[in-house]
Amino acid sequence: MSRYLALVIITFSIFSCKSTKKNTSHSDHLYTNHLIDESSPYLLQHAHNPVDWHPWNDETLAKAKAEDKMMIISIGYAACHWCHVMEHESFEDTTIARIMNDNFIPIKVDREERPDVDDVYMTACQLISGRGGWPLNAFALPDGRPVWAGTYFPNDQWKDILNQFSKLYRDEKKQLEESAQKLTQGIVSRDAIQINSSNQDYLTQNFVTSTNHLINKIDWIHGGRKGAPKFPMPNNFDLLLKYHAITADKKALDGVTLTLNKMAAGGIYDQLGGGFARYSVDAKWLAPHFEKMLYDNGQLIKLYANAYKVTQNPEYKRIVEETVAFAERELLDEGGAYYSSLDADSEGEEGKFYVWSKAEIDSLIPDVNHAKIFSDYYTIKSRGNWEHTNILYVTDNVEKILSKNKITQGTLNEILQQYHPILMAHRNTRIRPGTDDKVLTSWNGLMIDGLVEAYKAFGDPSYLDKAKRVMHFIQKNQLKKDGSLYRNYKNGKSAINAFLDDYATIIMASINLYQATLDETYLQLARKLTQYTTQHFVDPSNQMFNYTSDQDAELVARKKELADNVIPGSNSMMARNLHAIGIYFDHKEYKAHAKQMLNNMLPQIEGTKAVDYYSNWIQLHGDLISPTYEIAVVGPDALAKTKELNANYLSNAIVLGGTDEGTLTLLKDKLQDGQTTIYVCQNKVCKFPVTEVSEALLLMK
Repeated sequence: MSRYLALVIITFSIFSCKSTKKNTSHSDHLYTNHLIDESSPYLLQHAHNPVDWHPWNDETLAKAKAEDKMMIISIGYAACHWCHVMEHESFEDTTIARIMNDNFIPIKVDREERPDVDDVYMTACQLISGRGGWPLNAFALPDGRPVWAGTYFPNDQWKDILNQFSKLYRDEKKQLEESAQKLTQGIVSRDAIQINSSNQDYLTQNFVTSTNHLINKIDWIHGGRKGAPKFPMPNNFDLLLKYHAITADKKALDGVTLTLNKMAAGGIYDQLGGGFARYSVDAKWLAPHFEKMLYDNGQLIKLYANAYKVTQNPEYKRIVEETVAFAERELLDEGGAYYSSLDADSEGEEGKFYVWSKAEIDSLIPDVNHAKIFSDYYTIKSRGNWEHTNILYVTDNVEKILSKNKITQGTLNEILQQYHPILMAHRNTRIRPGTDDKVLTSWNGLMIDGLVEAYKAFGDPSYLDKAKRVMHFIQKNQLKKDGSLYRNYKNGKSAINAFLDDYATIIMASINLYQATLDETYLQLARKLTQYTTQHFVDPSNQMFNYTSDQDAELVARKKELADNVIPGSNSMMARNLHAIGIYFDHKEYKAHAKQMLNNMLPQIEGTKAVDYYSNWIQLHGDLISPTYEIAVVGPDALAKTKELNANYLSNAIVLGGTDEGTLTLLKDKLQDGQTTIYVCQNKVCKFPVTEVSEALLLMK
């Protein structure tokens, strides 16, 4: 047992990505396992391993019990580099495969399709080691209760771990049972939250204190949070924009603009093709982990668009244009929604598709002076700026280039734009990274939200058309007759019931689409989905939402997503949705529910300086400091006035209206014949109506 205890403290928390392999006919492969009939690109990557992988389903779980075998639950995702490394080193090794097949039921899980399963076993890993990452490899008893979990292991260590657990299950099953019991209790208690019945005052000072903890974590040289690796964390900076609007704190806005400027100049941003990688491995945003995820790009489109509303910085408009173009070019499903991600790897090397040699750049830019300017601007070096090759990122000293070459910024921009298409055309001749071509409802919800915000900021109707197109896809393919959703879609098939984040993001996106179009069908969809979630996801003991519905099979623990991370937590999104839907439909219970959820979280938020994991909750706190503005625009020019209104950053407001009064109570008796009128209200009490957007904005100051 001592060796088992030693194993508990061994872990390698290495995060990242992997390439997609084509699924060819079975006869081309020595091995074909039970994953061959799955649709997930990640699972199909492992369908021809000698390991006899099974998908996570009732049949597999029953098999483990029937054969009285421990399960190895190996979790990753298609763009995961270290998942690919471990597959090549261990899961393609026939000796390793024999040990796994003879002694365990090996199960492969796509964490993006089954985040509920991932959450259970990731929590186990974190409880054991204080860390996590992918690939995640968990050992569980036949009933699914975990006994141990770790991340990446090289071949020899993995073989040793397999042999130890095989022996432990044979000789010391009782001790494993005790470990499983304690670990499961820990998993259950991790999401324990009590109802907070005390009355709460949503004070500006508490909002200021919490947000200043976030401001104090900013890297004031490179932007983002201090340290490395560096993740974008868009919601953190959404909070700072709101905080700046409420308090006029310039430092908060400076933190946003510094971060957005540095990210846009860094290697984390694809300087040729647009779009952001998942994170940078360094503190300067220079060397990315090259995979591109839809969820990052959807949220960053929204953040840059909102920052543009505040600053009018044309660079933010460029970043949005290029990022949307990237998604359309490389992630668009023929049905109109977006795929999940692009791999970091191509030809077995991370980043190979994106990097350049100096000689390659020079060969594509025949004008020697232009080649030098281009290389100086993008920090291209003869010996490379990263692992003997070059990532394109913008120099810190653009002024030096202008002065040295006696050119203006406009001339520099012309030179860069002249050669971007040439380099892109050359790059497109390379072997492309794999595409995870499954559609996820929640990530598409984030993309819809980003596209709507881009339309609001820039007025380009193509952004709104794209957002409506994706929502049509969701309604056509993912919305069931009973009002529930599917999570995934691939090759015309949707198979997995949606989780809370799927509902939360689509509700959020539907509300935003209504505010841009004044089409009540979007708002009615948001209400319908809200009704479903409150019926099937709420834990009555504390009014928080479970991550899985009561229609799904139970795992060893029913988890709640309470904290915010790179994507805001589904509970905080639902709390903000309830607040908005409650105002739109004058639904007192929804508004009270949102406040109760925030009240439950306040002891955690106010008791920690780690507010970067509660930024969406703190935004709701900001919304509750004073009543939300209800801006009603009614009359023949309602859409045009709404478009003008939405071009402004509205920190705490809902927009509603139409050419008539529609069905919303808040619009009743507001239509005036032959005139478009704007009402600025709070708690249904309206100021004197005006006819110009500029006048309405003054009423909110």
